[in-house]
Amino acid sequence: MSADNDYKVADISLADWGRKEITIAETEMPGLMALREEHAGKKPLEGARIVGCL
Repeated sequence: MSADNDYKVADISLADWGRKEITIAETEMPGLMALREEHAGKKPLEGARIVGCL
């Protein structure tokens, strides 16, 4: 990546793939979309520390 690009992602070329994944999730996860709509404009997890393990 050249120094003159100010992206907040490591590889902007993956943006199209990511958008497709989000579109799929929006149609296949109605519960998640309901939460997204309910909390639009809010930051319900602000300050929370979230940990995951596989």
